[in-house]
Amino acid sequence: MTTPGALYIVSTPIGNLEDITERALRVLKEVALIACEDTRHTRKLLTHYGINTPTVSYHEHNERERALELLGRLQQGASIAIVSDAGTPGINDPGFRVVRLAIENDVPVVPVPGPSALIAALVSSGLPTDEFFFGGFLPAKTNARRTRLGELRSLPATLIFYEAPHRIAATLKDAHEILGPRQAVVARELTKMHEEFARGTLPELSQRFASGERVRGEIVLMIDRAGTESEVIRDSAEHSVVEMVAAFENEGLDHRAALKKTARALGLTRAEAYRRLVAERNV
Repeated sequence: MTTPGALYIVSTPIGNLEDITERALRVLKEVALIACEDTRHTRKLLTHYGINTPTVSYHEHNERERALELLGRLQQGASIAIVSDAGTPGINDPGFRVVRLAIENDVPVVPVPGPSALIAALVSSGLPTDEFFFGGFLPAKTNARRTRLGELRSLPATLIFYEAPHRIAATLKDAHEILGPRQAVVARELTKMHEEFARGTLPELSQRFASGERVRGEIVLMIDRAGTESEVIRDSAEHSVVEMVAAFENEGLDHRAALKKTARALGLTRAEAYRRLVAERNV
């Protein structure tokens, strides 16, 4: 039986409705209320399994106010389940605010684990799984996206991102230019009828997805980790700090901002970038 006044974080299928645990089904039947990212979407799952528990919306646009309402219900003794449209709540989906609020008010928080797109993709990718970094969605704008990739350039972990179908070609192009010809995997429509894993180097995948063919479905992009420290240093040494700083200054940045942006793009600290700038000027 569920605990009165407890908040349950319930993972739901990311595509195939069979990917739900018996425990998750029991909890969804027993709680007093289910808070959903989209009540219409969740109702399809509940109807499939004959669950009639009342639902309420809980999404990014009402998260702050709804979290306070849910806390009030919890403090009155109601047990509540949080679900997202697919996968695990709180992973690039609403859930964080109400969980933190519950913890701050001594309300029990109970995880009911299950599907997660990033984990399903990673373990099937063939890329290293011992260390990974999940970056959510990369910025939609090109400059911000390239800057973010530059910040992660030296990270010794498999990089994982969610990406929209209409941006995957541009993201792969930027990733190739910033990170080099690393191995990568594009996972699409996981657990669904048209599930696909596209594997190859970043330039190969960039060329494949630049064909203009319309891409459909939710996407997980995974990129192999940075090489050894010596490889990173050797790779970054191919870029002229003086030239990069000058290019950013030509875009309108002042010298300090241009140096900072160059450091990020090369995976260097600002002090390291400055030392290279001075060294190049003295050659």
